[in-house]
Amino acid sequence: MSDELDERKKEPPHLPHLALVLGSGGVRSIAAVGIAEVLAAEGIRPDLIVGCSSGALFGATLAAGMSSREALDTAMSLWSAELTQQHRWRAYAQLLAPRWFGFDAGFALRDDRGIEQRIRRAFGERRLEDLPTPLRVVATEARSGERVVLRHGALAQALRASIAVPVIFPSVEVEGRRLVDGVVSDPLPVAVACDAAVVLTLGFKGAMPRRIDRASRLVAQASTALINNLQQARIDAARNAGQRVFEIELGLDRHVGLWETRAMPHLFEAGRQAARAQLAQIKALLRQVAEQQQHQQQPPRAPGFGPIAA
Repeated sequence: MSDELDERKKEPPHLPHLALVLGSGGVRSIAAVGIAEVLAAEGIRPDLIVGCSSGALFGATLAAGMSSREALDTAMSLWSAELTQQHRWRAYAQLLAPRWFGFDAGFALRDDRGIEQRIRRAFGERRLEDLPTPLRVVATEARSGERVVLRHGALAQALRASIAVPVIFPSVEVEGRRLVDGVVSDPLPVAVACDAAVVLTLGFKGAMPRRIDRASRLVAQASTALINNLQQARIDAARNAGQRVFEIELGLDRHVGLWETRAMPHLFEAGRQAARAQLAQIKALLRQVAEQQQHQQQPPRAPGFGPIAA
């Protein structure tokens, strides 16, 4: 029996259950593909991916098993300026004369048909429960404001719901619930990965407007502060609950707008550089947790050594 235990001690500890949590960040979320490429080259692959808004969209390319090149090409086709700037001219009439032109909870400034078509073209009829890597997509129930975690069902529909920015894109009905962008309830859904031993996060704090010279910037100031504070509160709560959370810091040398699609290749490379810079810390955390888990495991009971009968 001692020989058996000695052999077990010599075995390297297995990697702990790892989750990659991708927050809302517009085009910046594509950095996750570069991060995943570097980690995979080191034999580190997430057992679970959790995504909110654009993080869900680009995380789906990883969960579907696409290569880095395929994921980048798919992302660039999904989030083009051409698609995200398709105005609904009727919307302006609805704003000016809501009684005449009608106004309801489905109001949106942009036409989403092009985006929906591209999402369906990219992912087809795939379902969340059938993906090679489990994916949990976060959206928000519009009426209650509660977080909704989609684990089953049509992938394309779940992704479309998670990026339904209120007022910008129409809400999406899923199983009788009207869903909008996950950023409203949980911009960095760390708690959704509470069953993982280690959580790597890629979140983005929004930049506050430098000048308040029009109404839109005043609204942006308030909404950005709310989202930034909510994101930090989620991380703090997860750590206080005992989760091992490692925040991957994406060092960008300039400001990148939410819809700045031409910056995607630059962001992909920034993700690779960030992963390389923090790889030693990530490995150390994984090794530490793995060793703790191995130490906590009880050795198997030898045959014939059951409890002594009274």
